[in-house]
Amino acid sequence: MSQEQLKRYTVIEKTLEGSMTIREAAKHLGLSVRQVIRLKKGVEERGAAALIHKNRGRKPAHAIPDGVKETIIALKISDKYKEANFKHFQELLERFENIKISYSPLYKILKGAGIQSPKKRRRFKPHRRRKRKAQKGLLIQMDATPYNWFGDGKMYSLHGAIDDATGEIVGLYMTKNECLQGYFETTRQMLLNHGIPISIYCDRHAIFLSTKAGKLTIEDQLEGKVCNDTQFGRAMKELGITIISARSAMAKGRVEKLWDTLQSRLPVEFKIAGITTIDEANEFLKSYIPQFNKLFAVEPENPESAFRPLSSNIDLDSVLCVKQKRKVDSGGVFSFYGKHFKVEPKENQPYIPPNTYTNIFISSISGVRVEYNGRIYETVPFVKPKKAAERIPKEHKATTYTPPDNHYYKYGQSLLRRVTFEDSDRDILDMLEEIFLGKYKKLA
Repeated sequence: MSQEQLKRYTVIEKTLEGSMTIREAAKHLGLSVRQVIRLKKGVEERGAAALIHKNRGRKPAHAIPDGVKETIIALKISDKYKEANFKHFQELLERFENIKISYSPLYKILKGAGIQSPKKRRRFKPHRRRKRKAQKGLLIQMDATPYNWFGDGKMYSLHGAIDDATGEIVGLYMTKNECLQGYFETTRQMLLNHGIPISIYCDRHAIFLSTKAGKLTIEDQLEGKVCNDTQFGRAMKELGITIISARSAMAKGRVEKLWDTLQSRLPVEFKIAGITTIDEANEFLKSYIPQFNKLFAVEPENPESAFRPLSSNIDLDSVLCVKQKRKVDSGGVFSFYGKHFKVEPKENQPYIPPNTYTNIFISSISGVRVEYNGRIYETVPFVKPKKAAERIPKEHKATTYTPPDNHYYKYGQSLLRRVTFEDSDRDILDMLEEIFLGKYKKLA
């Protein structure tokens, strides 16, 4: 018997002896008078056994079988599910192992076996949360995070966009590094699947905001000097999307919380699906986004969506691309970052006049294209033939040449600046290299 049951037995014995009334016993035990009468009658008939619950020592009918518990523990410590947190593991058991169990008993089983969840909880820090936007599409939070997604020690960047009102993922795309292409493809998913949002909330990365922004003095502004848009900023301006720059990671907390969740779940999902490359991951993410939204998305305060439908006359390949101006020579050839391309007009397209400045569109999806007078021209990589110099061999004596004192060799290195590319050009160079090599191989 427990100490509580012994106390009850002692008090009931006093009522049987007549040294304590039933009302006094009820007050001491914290029970009703009716319950004390029932206990007194049971002790008179069966003794102290009447105070012991009849189910004591018996296994509940709805208890989880020991075999199922052992199976759950064995699955959790296996390589397949070892890195999954308890909540994610509960979902995986139902999806792949046909074991449906509530979170509370699952937690007790795993904790009783000495298994700790790999996702540790930080100490709660009270802070004032910003209220969600009322409508879907009013504000999209966009960011990228590098992480060891495949468990091979290599870091890849996952670009993502999440709706502020619902917490719904509207785009995910993985690349080797955080780059313009990753944000363009994330935006493409959002535009095709949801529409055009009102604004995008992002950090102050050079992809979103020029490094010269905020450095213009009052005198510069009075003179009319402005800071040019980045390629991403120019594309959003063409679509009518406002870019809002956050000054801290905490300001865009919803997308930061999204990374915490995905870094816990996606590596396990990739391992189960046998995904080890970026291309496989991007294909998998297309079907994973609806599953994630079904679990974590919430209903907005206002059910009416603020997303604007994407017009059919908008060519996304001509918007989500890098745009620059180049001069086309008489042969329809132009150079772009050290590579040469040749314009190939179609049957119904007129030739571009020589020495004409045109707009160059470069994209990882559509390649390099030319825009002139509202018409889009396709291009192909072009290798200029080298001119064979006709040289007449001359007999000459080998002499030692000593440069004069005013020669560049002696003083000029300190006067000429080394030509380098800026960090903002690195994405363009990488994208151009892939397009040029890919098309050149096809032509060969």
